[in-house]
Parts: sequence; C-alpha cells; structure tokens
Amino acid sequence: METFKKLKMFYWPYKKYFFISVFFVIFITAITVVYPIVLQLTIDEIVLKEQYQFIPWIVAGFLSLMLIKGISAFFHQYLGDMFGIHSVYRLRNELYDKLQRLPFSYYDNAKTGDLMSRLTADVEGFRFFLSFGFSELVRFFLLVCGTLSVMLFYSVPLTLVTIAALPFLAVAVYHFDKRVHPAFRGIRKSFGKLNTNVQENISGIQTVKALSREDFEISKFNDANGHYKEKYLTTSLVWSKFFPLMELIGNISVVALLAYGSVLVIQGSLQPGELVAFFSLVWYLMNPIMHLGFTINHFSQSKAAGERLLEILEAEETIRNDLDTADVEVLKGDVTFKNVSLRYKPEDPIVLNDISFNAPSGKTIGLIGGTGSGKTSITQLLTRFYTPTSGKIVIDGRDITKYTLKTLRSNIGVVLQESFLFSSTIKANIAYGRPDASMETIIEAAKRAQAHDFIMELPNGYDTMLGERGMGLSGGQKQRIAIARAICTDPKILILDDSTSAVDMTTELHIQKALKEVMNGRTTFIIAHRISSLKHADEILVLENGHVVERGVHEELILKEGYYKRIYDIQYKDQKAVLQSTVG
Repeated sequence: METFKKLKMFYWPYKKYFFISVFFVIFITAITVVYPIVLQLTIDEIVLKEQYQFIPWIVAGFLSLMLIKGISAFFHQYLGDMFGIHSVYRLRNELYDKLQRLPFSYYDNAKTGDLMSRLTADVEGFRFFLSFGFSELVRFFLLVCGTLSVMLFYSVPLTLVTIAALPFLAVAVYHFDKRVHPAFRGIRKSFGKLNTNVQENISGIQTVKALSREDFEISKFNDANGHYKEKYLTTSLVWSKFFPLMELIGNISVVALLAYGSVLVIQGSLQPGELVAFFSLVWYLMNPIMHLGFTINHFSQSKAAGERLLEILEAEETIRNDLDTADVEVLKGDVTFKNVSLRYKPEDPIVLNDISFNAPSGKTIGLIGGTGSGKTSITQLLTRFYTPTSGKIVIDGRDITKYTLKTLRSNIGVVLQESFLFSSTIKANIAYGRPDASMETIIEAAKRAQAHDFIMELPNGYDTMLGERGMGLSGGQKQRIAIARAICTDPKILILDDSTSAVDMTTELHIQKALKEVMNGRTTFIIAHRISSLKHADEILVLENGHVVERGVHEELILKEGYYKRIYDIQYKDQKAVLQSTVG
C-alpha cells in the first residue's frame, strides 16, 4: 500500500465521491444479504405453511428491493467514476508538469514511447482501481461480514463447517498476489518498450524506407510484440493455476454445507428454507473471496502502474530555481565562462575542460570544431539545460544560477541544429516563444529570416497548418521558420546552433545578411561547421576534445598553421583551384 500512500495527495481531495459511493455500496450489500432471508421466509413461512395470501406482498417487496438496489448501483458506479476521473485528471496534469521541469539529463535515457505509455495506459490502470477497486474491497468486507452474521444466526455448527475452508482459500489468494504483481509489472514495462518501438518507427519512417529496412523493423517489432505476449502468457499461467484452485476450495465448502445441512434438516434442527438460504449465502461468502483474485488482479495492475508513475514524480529535478534567485525582466547579455568543465555523468569522459572566455554584450562569438568537440555543450550550459561539473557561468556579473530559469531562458533565443516545429499554423510556430506578438512583429521576424516569401506562396500563408514536426516543408524552410521564431522573442542573447546547415549557399548569404542586423546589440553565439557562417565573429573559439585549442578573429586564425587553418583549407581548396585555373 506504500504506492497508494505516496499518491494519496491526488485522490484524497476527492474523497467525498468515494465515501458517498461507499454509502450506496452499503445499501447494495444489505439488500443482497436480505435476498436469502426473503427466500427462507417464502419457503418456510408461506409455501410449507400454505400462507399463499402473502405471495403478492413478497413479490412487491422483491420488486421494491430490486428498484432500490438498481438506483443505489447507479449512484455507486457514477460517484466511483467521479472519484477516479477527478483524481487522475490532477495526477496526469502533475505528471505532464513534472516532465516539463525535468532536466535534459532525464530525457537522455528516457524513451518517448515508454513515457507515453505511462501517461496513458498506466494512468488509466490506476484510475480503474480508484473507480472500482477501492469500493470493491469495501463491498467484499461488508458482504463477508453481513453473510457470516446471517449464517451464524441460522446455525453456528453449519457456519463453522462452511468456513473451515476459508483459511486455505486465504493462503491461495496470498500466494496469487505475490506472483501476479511482478508479472503485471513486467507487462507494463514490456508494453512501454512496445510503444517505444512503434513511436520510433513512425518518427523515422523516411529513414526506414530510404534504407529499405522495412523487414528489419517488422522483425524488431515482432520480437518486442513476442516479448509482450510472453509476459501476458506468464501472467495468464499464474491466473490459470490459482483461480481453479480457489474455485475448488469453494466447491468443497459447498459440498460440506449440503452434506451436513441435509443431516441437520433430517434431524429437524434446521428448516428446509434455512438450508436453501444457507446455500445462497455460502456463495455470497465464497464468490467475493474467489473474485478477490480479480480485485487483487486490478490492485496489482494499478500498483505496478502507480510505481511507474512515481518514478516520474520522484525523479530528481537537478536544475531548478534557487531560493535567492533574481527575477530580472531584461538582461544586458554580458557572458563570462570561468574555468568551466562538464561531465554528463560521473562515469562519462569529460566533455568540456577548463573553458574560460568573455562575450561582452552585443558581441558575436563563433564556435567551431569537430563533432563531439563541445560546441553545443557550451550553449547548453548557458541555457542551464545542464549544470557544470566545475567552474561557473556569469551573465551581467551574476552567476546564472541566481537568475530564475524563466528570466534566463526568456532572454536567450535558440535556433537548434534540428529544427522542431509543432503541428500548428506557421504563425503560431513563429510566435511560440512570444504568444502576444502582433502580426506585424511575426511578419517582420519572418522577413529577417528570409522566410516571408515562401510562406506567402503557401495556400493559406501564415495560417497554413503544418504536419507533425513540420512535415510538408523542406529542411531549409523549417530552419528559417525556427530562426524567425528566435528573432520574434527579441532575445538579448542569441544562439545559432548550425542554424543554416540545411539551406543552400545563396539562402545562407541572405540569412547572414539579415542576421547581421538582428545580431546588432545582442550577444550572439554561432555554432557552425562552415567557416563562412562565423568568419565575421568578434572572436572565434576553436574546440577539440573539450578544450579551446585556438581563439581569435578569422584573419588571425588563418595565419596560424593550426586546426582552424586546416578546416579553412579543406572548405576553400576547391574554390582556390577553380580560381587558379581561371587565372591561368
């Protein structure tokens, strides 16, 4: 029950629905226990004594009881649903909020499909038990207590014979629960992996088809689906072993009841109607206990689901606002790195080693180097996507940890190497970081990003709906919209992470020309593989294996026989060859 205690904050505020639902369960249970009593009276007091004039009253009484039970069942089910639905509404919101606040390091290891499974299937499994499982446990307790009370009233010896099998039934139920819970947890994990497989395949369908890997993906899905099937079969085997055993124990109890009850009737110490009532009552006793397996089944599923949900809720938020953070509306943009080093995990190799530099407000810093040299890591530290292992980062003379995350990130515009667009209009995508932006501001941002012309050629212009992840646009068009989105936020610090990699050289020149105006007065970090994208920077940092191996302006660096000069020669040797052949 520890899982339910930890999740109590989500369902306890709606306890009124649960308790009112339980109130109607009491009515339902009481009426259920009354049925055998009415049956006994009908046989012993009316049929055997030939008091047939009371039959209409018995019929009317039965109909009244059924009507009351039906109304009570309606309110019990509806209020139970209200309890579960309201609880998981709050839980689902909290889970989604938590996912927004978890650091990048969490998503480095998380699987999208598994997270989707937790927010859908696991939340629904938890809701089902809240709606029905809790009240079923209450109904079980009331029905067993009510039934035993009536049975003891009729015959104590026969009751003792009947319940002699209950300890064996309880042992079977206990062992069933011990085995079925791990089995259901395995099912939940397997379903999450299956979901991840489907999500990755759909997201990467172009790559799959381009490389003719359909058969491989089908085989991989078959393996994941087979694993899911095996987990379910394992659970089914547990169920198949224990449920017939519990039913057998119940049937043995019924046989003992009929055998000993018949002897009591023959001896005259028990009326025939009381034996018939006893036969009905024993099933009111055995069925709840045997069907306790179903309730335990639901409990085990919801417990396994709750544990997976708690893994998200209890995940550590390593990056959060400090108590003494400052909520400054606008930053100037003076950035300083002081002996900054970074490891993503303690066991991982160092990504950045003792990085120090200053980017005065309004200046442009170029970052260049091979893949994995640490270029993007520098900008991810600046936005506090990760925390430095050592050293500190200062903006406007204040450690960035002393700014609220909202202040810091609202003053930084980022254009990532892989542009992500939402399934919405182009207008909404550009204004995503600044929802109150006017249409004039949106259009101006698009013009500066060289996106306005192609947007106006689309059927609905800025109101054109984009497909998932910007489907329907070329890579260059998506990047230009992402650049417009960054411009629209009017940031004091601008990060361009290889943002022109998907556009042709002519478009790149137009964008660079437009960005020169945009970068004016802003501190800008340009990450690029093309020297043409950053050669006009106020300072260029050349990175290799997490170290700054060279720094300076373009003209200084090409005079050195270093890493930057080698990149320059590789990128411009073809142009030099063409120029020399033309002159010759």
